[in-house]
Amino acid sequence: MGIISADVFLTLDGVYQAPGGPDEDPSGGFPFGGWQGAYWSDEGGEVVGAELARLDALLLGRRTYDIFAAYWPQQEDEIGAKFNAVPKFVASRTIGEPEWAGTTVVRDPAAELAEVKERFDEIHVIGSGELTRALIAADLLDRLHLYVYPIVLGRGRRLFDGVVPAAFRLSEPARTLPKGAVSLVYERAGEPVTGIDIGALDG
Repeated sequence: MGIISADVFLTLDGVYQAPGGPDEDPSGGFPFGGWQGAYWSDEGGEVVGAELARLDALLLGRRTYDIFAAYWPQQEDEIGAKFNAVPKFVASRTIGEPEWAGTTVVRDPAAELAEVKERFDEIHVIGSGELTRALIAADLLDRLHLYVYPIVLGRGRRLFDGVVPAAFRLSEPARTLPKGAVSLVYERAGEPVTGIDIGALDG
């Protein structure tokens, strides 16, 4: 059985929208596209590259898929070669015939992705906040890799808005990157434990 891992670039206030460039996703009047750029480093690129090297298949929500499908087929660098070569899945009830070669449409993630996990060792979700929340709700997300950047934006789509309660455990040592970004890798750890009296734990 393989795993589904969500890899997300995130601000301190939880925004994941348009980290890569000003025109990546201006929906909703978002004016801060490209917020990740000032914090990028060679070491950070190596960490991201190592993560991408692990993936056997790519799973995307419809919005992120449209962004990727418009860009990556024309790219011949290492990342482009990887994305173009691996099987791709897009979760959508409305998409027609996908244009990006190697793409399969997933109409019902909760029903279909268990079979996909049987076929691949690591299926990675990139961006795709709505899909990530749906995977958490369906208990299909096994791993959450957050790249947290030292910036707050105050607006934009936030990863955890509306998410069902879920607990995670840190599965790798946190890694601080140059310019203040932090790489955090978590595994799903069941349901949250709440209602604990912190005072009763003293001593």
